[in-house]
Amino acid sequence: MSIKILHIDSNNPVLWNGLEEAGFENHADFKSSKEEIESKIQEYNGIVIRSRFKIDKTFLDKATKLQFVARVGAGLESIDCDYAETKGIHLIAAPEGNRNAVAEHSLGVILSLFNNLNQADAEVRAGHWNRESNRGHELDGKTVGIIGYGNMGKAFAKKLRGFDVEVLCYDILENVGDENAKQVSLKELQQKTDVLSLHLPWTPETDKMVDANFINAFAKPFWIINTSRGKNIVTADLVEAMKAKKVLGAGLDVLEYEKLSFETLFQDKNTPEAFQYLLEAKNVLLTPHIAGWTFESHERLAQVIVDKIRVVYGK
Repeated sequence: MSIKILHIDSNNPVLWNGLEEAGFENHADFKSSKEEIESKIQEYNGIVIRSRFKIDKTFLDKATKLQFVARVGAGLESIDCDYAETKGIHLIAAPEGNRNAVAEHSLGVILSLFNNLNQADAEVRAGHWNRESNRGHELDGKTVGIIGYGNMGKAFAKKLRGFDVEVLCYDILENVGDENAKQVSLKELQQKTDVLSLHLPWTPETDKMVDANFINAFAKPFWIINTSRGKNIVTADLVEAMKAKKVLGAGLDVLEYEKLSFETLFQDKNTPEAFQYLLEAKNVLLTPHIAGWTFESHERLAQVIVDKIRVVYGK
């Protein structure tokens, strides 16, 4: 009996071709609504998604033959994981696929912020040659704090080995530190950090984690980089901290206002006041959720998913 897989988002051809070569039966539907997909999901043994809609209890109840859900990305927050597991459904993600891309992006953001690269470039293009106002900072001698020391955090710490920096990490799991980062308590990290980089999933525990109280617990003014999930930061509190110079600069690849699909920004047409501040601030670097979005990671993510699906079926 063939194993039928429904793809509801487009991905690198490596994914489709790899599954086909392994003997799986591929089907695609990139346009139907969630309700329309639900009406036929009982025909399929597996589903491959990115983030087009949430795989919730209603969806899973209708997926009577479903054996796995594979998300071509790092996180599984668009899936009701607890309920899926009660049904014996395998949950597959691919954080290994884009961890290097996220690490390189994080490093690039720090260096750009420290050296005012985007601001200086814009000024020169506008005919201004401002050297003193674009005097930068060096990363050497700083302490970099990483919160979340899984695939992304570890990859980022590895990239920092070429710099004379102290790298600290905090994670809810014990004994995850390695030769690239010393695991410490959150309190110690907040006492020592000059640059904070978030590499967290979005969970009830991390939702709105970076708020005014969290920020004010840092002993020194610091820079913050977020390549994880936008809702991990309370944007209004971040902006107030930037106004008070408690936060010296921010590199945000993700925003609190993103839709779950990550494909568009706002839930409505109104621009929040805090976001307007970020748009105008010179010490802010904004990118559209592209930290893990390289040509190489596009292919690597697809291959990781193929490999993990094959393991589920012993192929």
